[in-house]
Amino acid sequence: MTAITLPSSSNVSAPPSETASDSPLLAVDELRVAYGRRVAVDAVSFSVHAGEIFGLLGPNGAGKTSTLSAIEGLIIPERGTIRVAGIDVQERPLDARANLGVQLQATSFQKDLTVTEIVRLYGGLYGIVLDADGARGVLAAIDLSACAGMKAGQLSGGQLQRLSLATATLHDPPLLLLDEPTTGLDPQSRRRFWSKIETMRDSGRAILLTTHSMEEAHAVCDRVSIIDRGRIIVTGPPQAIVDSNKDRPEVRAAARRPDVTLEDVFIGLTGAGAITT
Repeated sequence: MTAITLPSSSNVSAPPSETASDSPLLAVDELRVAYGRRVAVDAVSFSVHAGEIFGLLGPNGAGKTSTLSAIEGLIIPERGTIRVAGIDVQERPLDARANLGVQLQATSFQKDLTVTEIVRLYGGLYGIVLDADGARGVLAAIDLSACAGMKAGQLSGGQLQRLSLATATLHDPPLLLLDEPTTGLDPQSRRRFWSKIETMRDSGRAILLTTHSMEEAHAVCDRVSIIDRGRIIVTGPPQAIVDSNKDRPEVRAAARRPDVTLEDVFIGLTGAGAITT
């Protein structure tokens, strides 16, 4: 999947993508975010490649939201660089955002609009004109064809999340950010949602997600980073992280069963206070 560049009328210089095929679609290097004297993110570095689901895991207040906000261009970091599809977020913010899709934990849609109307409305925001057939195709891809005429206020939590995913990816971005996307969903809805995400990964997208579910992270992520107190403390494939840390005393102390899990490692490395509800 190649980088998207905006037309010259956007007042942003947008030469063809400078990324190589093996370059990461997201590269965060030595990121530092501070709010006054409080440092929220300190020297954080990681990358996410095409065809990869990467999990950023951490307790509340660890720096996940600040990191995502910097990637989205919502806050200006004190130091460090962020490149989306090879584009520097600070130097060319509009081009960087054009290559980015964002799905938040909760998305509010106008309750009186139908699902089809919402899809066509969001398409218009991206400059995409969807006729009736085009809207039907979008809804079919996320298994919402039967809901086309329903109003947003009538949808279940799982249906709303799939609709949110559709609106976040209408412009076919190579990088997708998911902020706790399955919180509150029942197991069946969560499984259907992740089936769609895995299809997107297999098509070549890079996906960065945050989640408090270590079981989910282990099941769907190709790699994860655990961040605590603004610093990344470990990065790697979930099982490799478990294998390399399972014999640490603090991890063994957190384990409730003989077989150590990613959650045990997470709690052991970040402290018992990291347990979230």
